[in-house]
Amino acid sequence: MKIQTGMWGETEIKEEDIYHFPKGLPGFDDEHQFALIPWEDTPFIYLQSLREANLSFLLVNPFLFSPEYSFELPEADREELEIEDQVLVYAMVTIHSQASKSTMNLLAPVVLNPEKRTGKQVVLHQSGYETRCLIWPEEHVASAKGGA
Repeated sequence: MKIQTGMWGETEIKEEDIYHFPKGLPGFDDEHQFALIPWEDTPFIYLQSLREANLSFLLVNPFLFSPEYSFELPEADREELEIEDQVLVYAMVTIHSQASKSTMNLLAPVVLNPEKRTGKQVVLHQSGYETRCLIWPEEHVASAKGGA
């Protein structure tokens, strides 16, 4: 299937990469169909609206950058997404003009059921996580440059 995107123009997507968000996303309640489009040769992936070409969100697997990240998905969300076995978790990314200051939202992960192809952005109330967690913490940036 071909869709229009703001980033790549007309793009071919697979049916299995389309997810239904029954309640949309916070601030985008009327957007229910999204496709996952990998950003080649990076750990990032785009969540692209099928209806609005210029509406997409950059996502990343939060466990790649924060291996200690964990949470218990509330039962109501598990039921809503019909999660039995498989689950995918992504964090929304905010790119900063200085790449080392880019952040991911650990407070409200995007949770996907790849079996039913449903999705939801879940807010983890009382978790202690933040909406702006550095993807590359300062100590990693310093060590990559050969020390601070």
